[in-house]
Amino acid sequence: MRIVSADSGAAVLDEEFQPLQIVACTAVLVDYPYREALKSIGEPIFVDAEKGYELVVHELKLCQKLLKTEKANVVHLDISLGAMPINEITAAELSNMKVYGKARTHILKILPKLRKIAADINRIYNINVLAIGKESIPVRIAELTAGAYAIIFSAKKALEEKRGLTIGLPSKCQPKKVADGIIVHSLMPAEHDIYGYAKDEEKLLEKIKIVEMLNPYARGFRAIQIVPKE
Repeated sequence: MRIVSADSGAAVLDEEFQPLQIVACTAVLVDYPYREALKSIGEPIFVDAEKGYELVVHELKLCQKLLKTEKANVVHLDISLGAMPINEITAAELSNMKVYGKARTHILKILPKLRKIAADINRIYNINVLAIGKESIPVRIAELTAGAYAIIFSAKKALEEKRGLTIGLPSKCQPKKVADGIIVHSLMPAEHDIYGYAKDEEKLLEKIKIVEMLNPYARGFRAIQIVPKE
């Protein structure tokens, strides 16, 4: 089964390790054995972290973009609503689901846009967009891939602005430089062979230093400092 998914990931952190901006948004195509992305689209976004919930609409648009060139059987979206098809969810049904507090309010705000895009995807490609959330391995791969792209995009930003940046990575993962880019692999149990990858086409990683550390304010999360070389 070929699955398209998307996620946004990594954040620019302030001196107290609080998120300021979400860095990257990605869409991925995943197929058996579901360990990495066969194809990916990555975009730098650098949007206010407090508006992160709005990115789900952008994520679905990226899935739609990827579907123009890649065939898939289903789309997995990073919203946890029991894997229901998005275009079948109504505000009334949402009120009966186990969604609480701000999460419900946020979903209600973006649900009309999500339903419209999902309906277009269903009509054009005859596939469903499922609100499956973090239970999905393709969503996890999209998250890790977003982390990899975020390092590349943050390196470019640090070089352009001639300053260091502290970046918070997705949960339970670790970055590793490779010959032509960077890999972010999962540290979660039973996910040791799952990873995200981004190609360093501009050779940006050669011009920066990366210092890895644990995030002292968020257990299970790592942060990296990206500093331009002298």
